[in-house]
Parts: sequence; structure tokens; C-alpha cells
Amino acid sequence: MRKTFTIAALAGSMALTGLALTPATAQAATQPAASTATTVVQWGKFFSSDHKAYTFGKTWKSHGKVYTKWHGADRAGGKKGWVWFEVYQNGDWHKFNKSWDGEVTGTWSGHGIKKVYTYTCWAGKFDNCGEKYRIY
Repeated sequence: MRKTFTIAALAGSMALTGLALTPATAQAATQPAASTATTVVQWGKFFSSDHKAYTFGKTWKSHGKVYTKWHGADRAGGKKGWVWFEVYQNGDWHKFNKSWDGEVTGTWSGHGIKKVYTYTCWAGKFDNCGEKYRIY
């Protein structure tokens, strides 16, 4: 008897909230396929340790390929800002960077990417580097 009351109460509360008890196949048929959905991750501002340079951007996956569009700016003239990306791709780690003086926008993409980390440096490739962040 308790089970009957519990089921009836649960069904009644679901009806009040707009949820319906339907078979899983019917629910799945109304949802978009997960492989076609694109989630865009906005990230940054990620500063160098001295706050003289920063990067921000967005990363997303579409049709099995990961895309990143990033922007960099440095606030002090005469020296460059650096953005580093560490990418776990096809079972191996890859690391690359890009430098700029002033402001810059860049993009990159690749297949087989599982993880992406980034950090920003200023006045040299390995100088005044800020914290590392996972962006994908």
C-alpha cells in the first residue's frame, strides 16, 4: 500500500511540475543528438604573474575537431606577451606558444584533442608566467 501511495504522490508531483512519465525511447527521440551539439567555453582573462599581459578567448568542439580563438594584450610597451597552450592530442602532450607586442587575435584547431591548458607570460617565453588553466 505504501508503494502505491508513493508512486501516486510521485506521479502527481511530476504532473504539477510539468514532467511526464514517458518511456526513455520517447524522451530520447525528442532530444537533439549529443554529437551535433556544440558547447562554447568562454575563458579568461588569464594574466601573467605581473599583470602586464593577459589572454582570453573561447574554445569549442565541432564535428570531432577542437577550435580555439584567443586574444592577447599587453599593457607595457617594449616587451612581448606570450600565450602557451598545452594540448593532449592522440595520446601525447604537445606544447606551443605565440608572442605579440600590443594586441593580437589568433586561432588554432585540431582533431583528437582531449584536454587543453593555457597560461600567459610577459617579457619572455618563460618569464612572469601566470597560473595554468584548463580551457577544454
